[in-house]
Order: sequence, then structure tokens, then C-alpha cells
Amino acid sequence: MKTEKIIITAALLILVGALLFLVLKPVLTGEAVRDYKTYTKAICDENNFCQDYEIACENKQVVGITPISGANIQHLADWEDPRINKSEITCE
Repeated sequence: MKTEKIIITAALLILVGALLFLVLKPVLTGEAVRDYKTYTKAICDENNFCQDYEIACENKQVVGITPISGANIQHLADWEDPRINKSEITCE
């Protein structure tokens, strides 16, 4: 009888431990951490008016594009944007 109680208790402890591990595994391994980041980017139109935006990304998907107040400029008509990816918004 005593041996059966020990075996049942040990089996229950193993089962509870396994369930806790399965529940806590994403937290312990870092899988539960969101891949969230923000960055700023200036986007210019055909009239050389450029506005800075805050781009929010989550899990490599754009989740928000917010203009930054007061962060804009009107360039001269002959100004050329020197950036390679002028208006590309990505979360790669």
C-alpha cells in the first residue's frame, strides 16, 4: 500500500511537472517575446515635400504608420532624394 502511494505520488509529480513545462516553455525559451520594433523614415512626395513617420512593426508586419508632428521639410524643386529605397516601408 505504501509503495503504491509513492508510485502514484511520483507519477502525479511527473505529470504536473510535464504540464508546467509545456505551459512555461514559451516563456523559458523566449518564444513568447513579441518581435516588436519601431523606426522612423522620411517619405517624400513628387513635390519634394518630406514628412517623417514612425513605423511600428510586429512579427515583421507593419502595424502602424504615424506622422511625427513638426518633422517635415519642403525641399527645392531641383532637389533629388539620395536614398536608394526612398519610400519603401518594410519590417525585414
